[in-house]
Amino acid sequence: MKKAICMTGLCAFSFLYTLCAQPLPADLDRQARASIDKGLAWLVARQRPDGAWSDAGMPALTALPLWALASAGTNVHLAAQERAVSFLLGCQRPDGGIYVPQPGKKGSGLGNYNTSISVMALAATCRPETVPAILKARDYIASSQHAGDDAHAGGFGYDKAAQRAYTDLNNTHYALDAMRRTQHLEELRPAGQRRADLDWEAALAYVQQMQNSEGEGRGGFAYNTGDPKAGTATNASGRVMLRAYGSMTYAGLLAMVHARLDKSDPRVRSAVEYCARHWTLEENPGQGQQGLYFYFNVMARALSAAGLDAVPREQRPDAIRWREELAARVIALQRPDGSWQNDNNRWWENDPVLATSYTLLALEMAAGLTR
Repeated sequence: MKKAICMTGLCAFSFLYTLCAQPLPADLDRQARASIDKGLAWLVARQRPDGAWSDAGMPALTALPLWALASAGTNVHLAAQERAVSFLLGCQRPDGGIYVPQPGKKGSGLGNYNTSISVMALAATCRPETVPAILKARDYIASSQHAGDDAHAGGFGYDKAAQRAYTDLNNTHYALDAMRRTQHLEELRPAGQRRADLDWEAALAYVQQMQNSEGEGRGGFAYNTGDPKAGTATNASGRVMLRAYGSMTYAGLLAMVHARLDKSDPRVRSAVEYCARHWTLEENPGQGQQGLYFYFNVMARALSAAGLDAVPREQRPDAIRWREELAARVIALQRPDGSWQNDNNRWWENDPVLATSYTLLALEMAAGLTR
């Protein structure tokens, strides 16, 4: 009975979403599921004996394939899922983080980044034995939120303990996504233990610093305020502004949704309008081919979480049916062996394990299999 309760609690988030998702047209849905099956088979064939994929020093590179496997169905490639779960649980540190320490290097092995993605993957498996680890990891993530009254307040960086204050929107959106996706599991925390949560108001204030309010980039988001990866732009009045780009705008949208902003909120509407103005699946707007597969992934996560089956266009009746367009695009990009790979290696996307995992999750979300 206790196991049944745990399973129900673990799966509640994805189950409720699946009931509401708008499916793809029948023919495209069949193509999507065939593409997913082929991609999953490719991933499973490349899993290491210890359960990891790619670089074992980066648990996120195992968590992403696991997340894709688990999101396709609870009975899909169970042995591979079990090996991956065992590997990730073995990477959990005494402080609750899921990462591999890197002695002699700054930081602690990208603790926030690896932990946030690992938490989401473990939760997607709906396995009761992962609950204690997820709750410990939630404690770690919550304690990693930057406090204080400077520009970093409310945000997250790559590591909990770093030699200098550092935060960015990418790490922040992953932390917020992980905490919101697993918030319901706090109901399973043993009596007497303090529940973990974030300062959501501070997180939202941090995220808002990255959103442009005027010009062609209005509504769009940049990577961070101190060292924006996309650089800066100067508007007509000579004001220097952060240069927004596609993937970070979807990350900002997802962060705002998780901070409980409604779709009617001007900040959310402005981000959605940016996405519509810069709609393309040929590139990551503002970055070209850099981060293309992450762009597909965060787009699907953000629009799914926002409850948008179509992206409205300003002063036009033809809303963008993103699920259909994204599914068709990534199916066309799949390589004959079932994988995906970016020829541009910025942000590691030349690693087919990473690109394939990103894309499978995006396709599963487009098809309404998961959120």
